[in-house]
Amino acid sequence: MRGERRSIAEMVCPAPLPAGDQVLLGHGSGGKLSAELIHDVFLAAFDNPILARMDDQAIVSINGLRLAFTTDTFVVKPLFFPGGDIGSLAVHGTVNDLAMGGAQPLFLSVAFIIEEGLPMETLRRVAASLRQAASQAGVQVVTGDTKVVEKGSGDGLFINTSGIGVVADGIQLSADRSRPGDRVLLSGSIGEHGIAILAKREGLEFDTPLESDSAALHTLVAAMLAASPDIRCLRDPTRGGLSSTLNEFASQAQVGIEIDERAILVREEVKGACEMLGLDPLYVANEGKLVAIVAPDAADRVLAAMRRHPLGAEARIIGSVTASHPRLVTMRTTVGPARIVDMLAGDQLPRIC
Repeated sequence: MRGERRSIAEMVCPAPLPAGDQVLLGHGSGGKLSAELIHDVFLAAFDNPILARMDDQAIVSINGLRLAFTTDTFVVKPLFFPGGDIGSLAVHGTVNDLAMGGAQPLFLSVAFIIEEGLPMETLRRVAASLRQAASQAGVQVVTGDTKVVEKGSGDGLFINTSGIGVVADGIQLSADRSRPGDRVLLSGSIGEHGIAILAKREGLEFDTPLESDSAALHTLVAAMLAASPDIRCLRDPTRGGLSSTLNEFASQAQVGIEIDERAILVREEVKGACEMLGLDPLYVANEGKLVAIVAPDAADRVLAAMRRHPLGAEARIIGSVTASHPRLVTMRTTVGPARIVDMLAGDQLPRIC
C-alpha cells in the first residue's frame, strides 16, 4: 500500500462517553452509542411488538400476505467510490435489509435530498446507477420524492429508500431465535467496503486495487433457504461491522457467541490498511456480506449452498452459539487466548453508507 500515513486522531470519529445531551457522529456508528440512541429515544417513543424485534426489516401480515418493509438513508462520502456509488449502494442496502428477513424484494421508493449547487451531471450519474442496480436486482422504483436544501446544508446529496418484499410462509428469521449449539456462518471476507471508502476519501493507494463489496444478496439468501429451512437469523454486517452484528445476535437471543479468528477471511490489502491506521477489521463496514446463525444439523448443507453461489464462494463457518457467557461475544485469536469482542463505542469510519 502506498500513501502518506495520517494521524489516527484524524481518521477516527471521537466518541466521548457518556454522550450527554448532544448527538455525536458516533451515534450513527452501528455500535454502542447507536444502540443507546435507539433504545433511549426511538424505542421509547414508538415501542410496539414489531419494532421491538429490532430486525433490519419489519415483517407484517395483511390479509394473509406476509410483507417485509424497511427503510434506510445513505449519506456516504464520497458519492462515488471504487466498486460503487451512493445510487447503487442505496439499492443494495435496501434490498439486503429485506433479504435478511427472507423476503423476495419487489418495490422501492427513493427520496433525494439535494444540496443547492450539486452538478446536474452528478445527479444524472447517480440516478442512472441506481436504475441499473435496481434492474439487476429485479426490483422497481415505484415512488419517490425530491427536496433541495440551501448550499452548505446537505453536503451534496443524501438518498432515502424504502423497500417492500414478500416473505413465503414458513420462513421465520429473527436474531432472538439463536440457540446454543447453532453455527455462525460468514459469506466471505470482511472490511472491503469501509476500507475502499476510506482509501478514496483519504487518497490512499494500494498495490492491488481494492473495491467495495457492495452487492444485492437476495439470490444468495434464496439459495440458502432452499438448502434448509433451519436458518435462525441473517444479518448483513454494515455499520459497526461483524462485531456489532454478532453482539446484536447475542444480546437479542440472550446467548453467548464464540468465533475463531483463523476462520475469518480478511484480504491482505484490508489487513495492511487496518494495521497502518490502527483499525480492527471486525469493526469495519461491509455491504455485500452476510452472517447467518444456522441449526447445527443444517450448517454443512447451508454452507455448501453458499459456496455454490458467486456471492458466497468464500463462505466459512466461523464459530458457534453457546449457553456460556450470555450477551457476550468472544474470539479465539491466532495466538491462542480468547478475547472479548465488544461493540464499538464510537465510529471508526463515519459516513461510509
